[in-house]
Amino acid sequence: MARYLDVHPVDPQPRLVAQVVAMLRDGALVAYPTDSGYALGCRVGQHDGTERIRQIRHLDAKHHFTLVCADFAQLGQLVILDNSAFRAIKSTTPGPYTFILPATSEVPRRLAHPKKRTVGVRIPDSRVVQAIVHELGEPLLSSTLILPGAEQPLTDGWQVKEELDHVVDAVVDAGDVAAEPTTVVDWSDGYPEVVRVGAGDPARFE
Repeated sequence: MARYLDVHPVDPQPRLVAQVVAMLRDGALVAYPTDSGYALGCRVGQHDGTERIRQIRHLDAKHHFTLVCADFAQLGQLVILDNSAFRAIKSTTPGPYTFILPATSEVPRRLAHPKKRTVGVRIPDSRVVQAIVHELGEPLLSSTLILPGAEQPLTDGWQVKEELDHVVDAVVDAGDVAAEPTTVVDWSDGYPEVVRVGAGDPARFE
């Protein structure tokens, strides 16, 4: 049975944030709210957590996992950015965008695209997520919580608990969250290509 934590969306309680981080460090898989619906998250080095996300979402080996960062400095350690990408991405973060970029050596090979060596990165505009990732001290391996057959991510904490009570270790609830997934921008070829239109304004990259 998943543990349920009710966290304040604007001023997350340090005690509850610390509990979530302690579970993550212990190998937990957590469902948590972002600025674009719920996501599944675990530590980057947690191989078991990665496989559990694949099973829950029915993902294949080509799926781009997202590394959720607390700030731009953390993001810059994970991906290779040229000047144009740096300026454009910095101006739109934090926000509801996921960027696909060439991975640095900091990213485990199994998390990058098997052929392109790319990875997805994002900085959500969420006090809860930023508090968790800051406290964790490293990026969070993540995937939007869109269940098989669904088109939109789950947005309600209690529904997440009912749906995934026996397959995740914790559910973090921070009230209502947006239903629209992120806009995905692929910058792996040196220019932006919008590959999924979501909550973020795609016009900035078209």
